[in-house]
Amino acid sequence: MYDIIIIGAGPAGMTAAIYGKRASKKVLVIEAIAYGGQIINTLEIDNYPVAPHISGFDFSTKLYNQAQEMGAEFIFDKVINIKDNTSFKEVITPNNSYKTKTVIIATGAESRKLGLDNEKELIGKGVSYCATCDGNFYRGKDVAVVGGGNTAIEDALYLADLANKVYLIHRKDKLKVESIDADKLKTKENVEIIYNATVNKLIAKEKLEKIEILINGKELKEIEVAGIFIAIGRVPENENFKKLIKTDEFGYIEAGEDCHTNIPGIYAAGDNRKKELRQLVTATSDGAIAATEAIKYLNNK
Repeated sequence: MYDIIIIGAGPAGMTAAIYGKRASKKVLVIEAIAYGGQIINTLEIDNYPVAPHISGFDFSTKLYNQAQEMGAEFIFDKVINIKDNTSFKEVITPNNSYKTKTVIIATGAESRKLGLDNEKELIGKGVSYCATCDGNFYRGKDVAVVGGGNTAIEDALYLADLANKVYLIHRKDKLKVESIDADKLKTKENVEIIYNATVNKLIAKEKLEKIEILINGKELKEIEVAGIFIAIGRVPENENFKKLIKTDEFGYIEAGEDCHTNIPGIYAAGDNRKKELRQLVTATSDGAIAATEAIKYLNNK
């Protein structure tokens, strides 16, 4: 029987493991693919306190090693279900079933992809899904943002203060939202909104050099850009838990700043939780909070 099982070995999950072990709890982390989560693909992190210019891989590896050295167990398997048996929880994988007193779901959220041939290979080499994470690397350069919702508008505004030129590429004939930010965006001299357009191709050698867009379903146009920021939504990794855990209309777990879900003893931490800001620093914060709440629950039993 474990005290805490953490589902997901991203920054939130591994931080939770460290806090759990600091409290002398028996902790298991179950990760489906590899430790690190999405941050592992970031070439350089420059927005995390006291750790400037570290790569996402190095950051994740240090966190993984720290959790292991403190005694957290790691298993690489995919969790397909959680059962609440009141006195204990059961975390189920295709290969096994694990009993635990508490669970922290830290499965993250995946950025929705464009689905282009070399998109994955160019992550960190011109392709990004986070303007606030990577925008500074494109200071003074030409960039593109794909999308027409709040996130895309916010990204374009943020980049307008850094980049030489920002192209906002939207597949419809108007932005999804009418807001102060949308109005402000239209006044930016270095922002060009291209409506009724989709990205057809990423043109690159070692890194992104151009994008090919299709306008009005018929006109092909190449644009020289150093970076493309894709803001067409995120997909939380909560599908296997929806029967038990309450989620919102977008699939994010309904958990407040204390990380409590609708089931006592089960917590959510990181990008899979419903919240305003999804950054590395908020993921590690969630991990610390969720573990602290789980420890309180265990100590009060």
